Amino acid sequence: MRALVEQAAGYEVVLVASNKPAADGLKYACAAGIPAWSLDSKAVPRREFEEALGVVLGEHDVGTIALAGFMRLLSAQFVHQWAGRIVNIHPSLLPKYPGLDTHARAIAAGDSVSGCSVHLVTEEVDAGEVIAQAEVTILPGDDAASLEQRVLRAEHGLYPRALADFVTNRVRGGNQPTISSGLKK
Repeated sequence: MRALVEQAAGYEVVLVASNKPAADGLKYACAAGIPAWSLDSKAVPRREFEEALGVVLGEHDVGTIALAGFMRLLSAQFVHQWAGRIVNIHPSLLPKYPGLDTHARAIAAGDSVSGCSVHLVTEEVDAGEVIAQAEVTILPGDDAASLEQRVLRAEHGLYPRALADFVTNRVRGGNQPTISSGLKK
């Protein structure tokens, strides 16, 4: 999330929202003068959380949702409501290794490269159209933690650029939908 804010070009972050009230990103957003909102998604039913989130997204005129560190599944209804306007970053070269434990799975498979993918969010986990990818070489002696750190650095470079390209294409009338966490075109 911090990389999206710090490297914003072609989009404006108008809201940082979290399902974890103690998330560091909320404090960062407030210090940066960005409105922040949170609701503990474990304390309320999913429907109530998503309805409240939808209201605050609307209040801030969010065009696209950019997920960053959001480790909860969104309902099919929410995804449908925001279809083509939710993007996510995933730590693998999709369609390889959707879901969790991506680094360990890539190493166990003997892959020579891993990486990250920016993709549209759909009802199926990590199955949406890939917007952009960055490769990271798997080095001899890598373990999941060392690979994770290098992939995370690649994510911080890839995600803001992919988001800017995605939003710019939308604004110019391209075929791509928009993006936000609150990101405003």
